Amino acid sequence: MELMSIGAFARAARLSPKALRLYDELGLLPPARVDPVNGYRCYAPGQLEQARLVAWLRRLGMPLARIREVCALPPDAAAREVRAYWAGEEAATAARRDLAAFLVDHLSRKDDPAMSSHTTPLVLRCAALSDAGLVRARNQDTAYAGARLLAVADGTGEGGESAAAGAVDALRRLEAEGIAADGLLNVLEDAVELAGLAVRAVATAGAEPSEIGTTLTAMLWTGSQLALAHIGDSRAYLLRDGELLRITHDHTLVQSMIDEGRLTAAEAASHPQRFLLVRALSGATGDAAGGAPASADLRLHDALAGDRYLLCTDGLSAVVPEDEITRVVRTVPDPEDAVRALVALANAAGGPDNVSCVVADIRAPAEHRQAS
Repeated sequence: MELMSIGAFARAARLSPKALRLYDELGLLPPARVDPVNGYRCYAPGQLEQARLVAWLRRLGMPLARIREVCALPPDAAAREVRAYWAGEEAATAARRDLAAFLVDHLSRKDDPAMSSHTTPLVLRCAALSDAGLVRARNQDTAYAGARLLAVADGTGEGGESAAAGAVDALRRLEAEGIAADGLLNVLEDAVELAGLAVRAVATAGAEPSEIGTTLTAMLWTGSQLALAHIGDSRAYLLRDGELLRITHDHTLVQSMIDEGRLTAAEAASHPQRFLLVRALSGATGDAAGGAPASADLRLHDALAGDRYLLCTDGLSAVVPEDEITRVVRTVPDPEDAVRALVALANAAGGPDNVSCVVADIRAPAEHRQAS
């Protein structure tokens, strides 16, 4: 078999000789032969396909260590690995895009006083309802809708109801505090940390620490904006212009597998570990790996008259099809009637879990007076 010099092989593979030497040192693409006298590397023509694959994966941005793993796999498995890698990149890009959009908006507001508040004040009209469902003996959910705070929490483990209630109670102090709009997220982040401490206090109240925790999805209202804090698999949705959009990301094992391309949404719906959380407010002092306690996702939403927000635990979202949820949120005008209708849907579907909902409408003052 006639071998190719490193220069000829580099040109054919569209790689530089320097890159080929690096890949040789890493054991990623060793040459077919190295001259024992002068050290020249020679490659077999059959290595071109792998060299081109390495070049493509590098252009994709894949780390060299992962490229080595991909190159060792058969084609079908390698394709799955590339798909999983790119799904993760897209998820990370989406998260960075959201952060960039928030920062652009946040900095623009600081620079332009005219953008710092709505010219017309808006009013929040809301309702909350929590129900044990038809199967569970206890209700470990908590739902709250106040003048400024909206929250749902789903407790887990023995004593989970105390964890959920404690987390929401830790946030309720925000109802009475005056908060500047530019410090809203910082205040909410501090409050979520206090909620985590409250959960740990509940977990350690007995003779032995218990493995309890809770999800938490909460929104804090300023009159023109809503700050969102989210951890776990409870959800927040926004109905705007007739379209229901989910504005939270589930912190579950199956969602992480979907993000990595290892699972489809349809497969996740029946996966045996679909309820396994990877992030929650926990009674433990750190995460599963022994690190710092899991942090909540935080973001800011500008409120528009006519917006409707739905916060719910998975007793609704995992039981009732999204088109049915959308129908109720879109067509039932009164928040009190809407939360009752949503809970009724969950129970009509068997009520296998506790279910909690908060529905909040953003209205202009004149519209709010008419509704009252």
